[in-house]
Amino acid sequence: MIVEATGLKKSYGATEVLTGVDLSVAEGSVLALLGPNGAGKTTTVRILTTLTRPDSGTATIAGYDVLREPARVRGVISLTGQFAAVDENQTGRENLVMVGRLMHLGRRTARRRTTELLEQFGLTDAMDRRVKTYSGGMRRKLDLAMSLIAHPQVIFLDEPTNGLDPASRSAMWDAIVELVRDGTTILLTTQYLEEADRLADRIVLLDQGRIVASGTADALKTQIGGERIELRFTDEVQLLKAAGVLSGVVDQLVLNVPSDGTAAHLHQVLDVLRDNGLTPERVSSHRPTLDDVFLALTA
Repeated sequence: MIVEATGLKKSYGATEVLTGVDLSVAEGSVLALLGPNGAGKTTTVRILTTLTRPDSGTATIAGYDVLREPARVRGVISLTGQFAAVDENQTGRENLVMVGRLMHLGRRTARRRTTELLEQFGLTDAMDRRVKTYSGGMRRKLDLAMSLIAHPQVIFLDEPTNGLDPASRSAMWDAIVELVRDGTTILLTTQYLEEADRLADRIVLLDQGRIVASGTADALKTQIGGERIELRFTDEVQLLKAAGVLSGVVDQLVLNVPSDGTAAHLHQVLDVLRDNGLTPERVSSHRPTLDDVFLALTA
């Protein structure tokens, strides 16, 4: 595992922010940290990126201890925050070259990496424009490009698409997928559950400073229940009759029937209703989403 943490605890005064967090991230994968505001996501990232010391616990990045070897850790990671850390008065190209020089790359190497990253993120046409003329999505892409200038092994993305429009968010997702395809490891915090569902190999759900669930998106969805058929009726009489011939759970005027998700089972349910003279107003199939997981497992 390229990222490992055991028993991370952190308090600010009497407030416990982390109460013993264990994490492991495989090389070349994406781990998404989810949780409500104040759950401890950003504190976890700050500890792993050497910006905050835990009260107790251990963590390593690429084999380097975050407490004993912070300089080595910083040499193999990159952190992109919620807001683009770019110089608005410089051009896109100047921003990238500047960061390359700050990362101790030679002038020629910094320029070569700048050209590569501008092409990779589709910013070549805008490379000589001042960043203050960039859209929000362009700034976020430039920010991510700047974090890659020195080929980090692990990238921490703290809500990387916060505030972006859907088109810009989708472009960022494509860029992240390409990074992982090239072998980069990513630890991602996000408020967008669709983002975690699409990008993450594993998801860790934090609530009140502790891990309440972890696993793949599909495993977490299965954990709170399988697929179901929703049958909505116009009146309670029909609803109760349907509940008498089908095994399900009543919720107002809706009967939720457990399903295996196949068309055959849906036809079977509809046949039973027809044979009993029952006609639902609306029929829909529902599979648990990460939204369902989030609401079910957090306070």
